[in-house]
Order: sequence, then C-alpha cells, then structure tokens
Amino acid sequence: MAYHADLAAMASLLADRTRARFCATLLDGRAWTAGELAGDAGVSPATASEHLTRLVEAGLLVERRQGRHRYVQLAGPHVADLIESLVAHARLAATPRRPPRGLRAVTASTALARGRTCYDHLAGTLGVALTDALAARGLIEVTLGCSLTEEGTLWFADALGVMPTDLRRTGRPVAKACLDWTERRTHLAGAAGAHLCRSLLARRWVKRIGTGRAVRLTPEGRQALTALLGVDLDPAR
Repeated sequence: MAYHADLAAMASLLADRTRARFCATLLDGRAWTAGELAGDAGVSPATASEHLTRLVEAGLLVERRQGRHRYVQLAGPHVADLIESLVAHARLAATPRRPPRGLRAVTASTALARGRTCYDHLAGTLGVALTDALAARGLIEVTLGCSLTEEGTLWFADALGVMPTDLRRTGRPVAKACLDWTERRTHLAGAAGAHLCRSLLARRWVKRIGTGRAVRLTPEGRQALTALLGVDLDPAR
C-alpha cells in the first residue's frame, strides 16, 4: 500500500501557508464564507477559492452554497484533531518563535492562551484547568489516555443535563485526550469535551471574545464551576 504517497500528498496540501491558515481559522468550529477567509488571510477571492477547492476535494473541508455565498467548515472532529495535533507537535518541535509585537497582537495571543475553542471543545489555560478539576474529582481518568468514569457520567447528567445517550450518540470517542499547544498538557476532547463546551457557552458561564476562537470565563461561570468542581478555575491565577 502506498501510504507514503498519501502522507506526502497531505503534507504538501497543508504545507501551503494560506491553506494552513484557512484550516487553523476554521478550528473555531464555525462555517466561514470564502470572502471572509480571503480577507482574514489577505489573499484575493480567486486565490482563496482555488485553495478552498483543493481542501474540499481532499476531504478536509465541506462546503455548502447559500445564495451567492460559499460557506466552508472543517469536515468533522477528526479533521480538527488532525490540525490541532499538527499545530501542537509543530510548536513542540520548533525553535522558539519571536513573541508577538504590538498591543493588539499581544492581547490576542494572551486571550487565546488563556481560553479558546479547539473546534468544539475548550482549550488553553481554561481547558486544561477544567480537565485537571474533572480528573481531581475522579470524573475522568487521564492516567492512560482519557476516559469518562462512572461518577463522571453521572456528573454530566446531574450538573449539565447531558445524558449517557447524548455522549454516545455521535459515534466519536466519549472522552479523548488532546495535546494543548499553548499549555503543552492535555485538555478534554471527544463527545464529553464537546458537550462541556456547548453547555458552558449556553449557560453563559463561558463567553466568546469577539468573533475569533478566544473565550473567557464569566464571573457567573467561575462561581458555578467552583461550586460544582470545588476548585477556582480563574485562568489568571
């Protein structure tokens, strides 16, 4: 089997900076128009369309047309896992980068490091702190990989209203360890991570900062989660 050819093709596809930026941007889990991605990357609409077509044909993105707009998003959690894993391992292997310059760049970088969405689950300091708290309470097991304990299954149902059938409905792993590229530690992914993120956003315990991936813990969320988990989850501490 020509696995090396498939590997080379995928590596070549993501080696382009514009395509890599599109994939990283789409890690927020939302659908973007081709025009929005073009503007974000600083390329022409025609160039963006060409790159997006290649990513769709490779199965990394899916698209839909609505009126004259072309919307694209990652093809699923498996693609998000691939992109996030590549980012994490690239950061671990790379030589130290220059820190961001300018107040705007520094502020954005700090916000992402403190808390962000990693496709459909929480990452950054906040995501790792939540994972540590769940593990300390015996709700997840992180010694070998990551798994939801029986007590954790009950906690998701009682605290968040997420039933066991909800966790197993998608066919993806219930719990999965995801390497955090800023913290260089594990945060919770999988169906449990996705439901946790969705529930905290719905309750406004966690809120998005602007239109990007950055999120923050609200005072109400800090109080509620401290009561539920018994630890202070303030990412600034």
